[in-house]
Amino acid sequence: MRLFISNGLIVDPENNLEAIGDLMVEDGVIREISLYRNKSRRDSDKDMVKHELLPGDIHVDAKGKWIVPGLIDLHVHLREPGQEYKEDIESGCRSAAKGGFTTICCMPNTNPVIDCPYVVLTIGSKAEEGNGVQVLCIGAVSKGQEGKELADYEGMIRTGTHLTKLKGSGICGISEDGKTVQDSNLMLTAMIKARELGLTFFSHAEPEVEIVQRDLVLAEATGCSLHFCHISKKESLALIREAKKRGVPVTAETAPHYFTLTDNDVNGDSNKKMNPPLRGTEDIEAVRLALKDGTIDVIATDHAPHHEKEKRLPYHEAPNGVIGLETSFSVSYTELVRKGILTPLELITKMSTKPAAVLGINRGSLWIGKPADLTIIDVDQEYEIRSDTFASKGKNSPFLGKRVYGQAVYTIVGGQIVWSNNQKTIDRRYEND
Repeated sequence: MRLFISNGLIVDPENNLEAIGDLMVEDGVIREISLYRNKSRRDSDKDMVKHELLPGDIHVDAKGKWIVPGLIDLHVHLREPGQEYKEDIESGCRSAAKGGFTTICCMPNTNPVIDCPYVVLTIGSKAEEGNGVQVLCIGAVSKGQEGKELADYEGMIRTGTHLTKLKGSGICGISEDGKTVQDSNLMLTAMIKARELGLTFFSHAEPEVEIVQRDLVLAEATGCSLHFCHISKKESLALIREAKKRGVPVTAETAPHYFTLTDNDVNGDSNKKMNPPLRGTEDIEAVRLALKDGTIDVIATDHAPHHEKEKRLPYHEAPNGVIGLETSFSVSYTELVRKGILTPLELITKMSTKPAAVLGINRGSLWIGKPADLTIIDVDQEYEIRSDTFASKGKNSPFLGKRVYGQAVYTIVGGQIVWSNNQKTIDRRYEND
């Protein structure tokens, strides 16, 4: 089967490309690209990559839409194993595909914790049975996330799943997410080990400013690749900015709620309760500036589903966490691109190209010979965020009722369509009966 995508705006940061064109995909790889001289469709069919459509071929008309490298989320809680009533791998992958994500990284605070080869293999096997969205495991820093003894990094690295080919490793990094490594000596030992094994350290910094400062010192001393999760405070951003200038191997992410909502928006709504919490106006402005100047490299979701009954508890009793896979692009596009803070290329850099670089995987780009992980997005589609439309089991979005622009209409992994919400733009006349 070949997949022809025509007449879309190709947005590819790696090649600094933003142009109307066509793509042809075969055997899971981008085989041909044809760009137009003008930003308008000259002829609806004649300009498509010139091939006669054969039985089994699919043609997608992407007129008026973006064609981008598949979105990558570095920070997702899939809840399986142990809390499948909140989310499981299958529902999480459906939610990811609907949001335009082709690759997601699951955090280790499951039950049991992702701290050994068995749990990595279990998650990999479950993901293989899913819809095709690629799931990478982030291993725990310590056994059971108890902060006492290092987890089995080597064993988890050697674990073979169908995704080992993507990363060359059973895990893509280590983290104590959901907790912070409080013991500085253990943190130092873990960073030295991570550097030796080529693992990125995903730091959950809480209290944020103090732990950011500590971990930057340790990263500078050890040479360990350090990635900060869900950064939200202006003081933290100042520290990271200066560390980058000194050449410290550090990257940072934030989430859409930290550049969109403030603590004044909470008003006792447990769907706006997360860790770290929403901050003040000055912090939002600092986060937006950091996105623009590159201090923040990545937009992640920290997708953390909870059961509706848990989030209906009084605010002080409700658990921390919000979902975000299905709204991340639309909120980011609405708040950042439509308001002139980021360009389309800059947004896709932070949602695909840079996450791929942090992981060290051959994704995040659209070019001949590249794996055909891509997303087609209708950026003109306006809609209201409603819980009854979510594919996730979780309904705890902080953006319920917000009107936004931008929906993934196709999510494609390895040349296979894993999500479509607009069948009208597929020409299936050439498919086998």
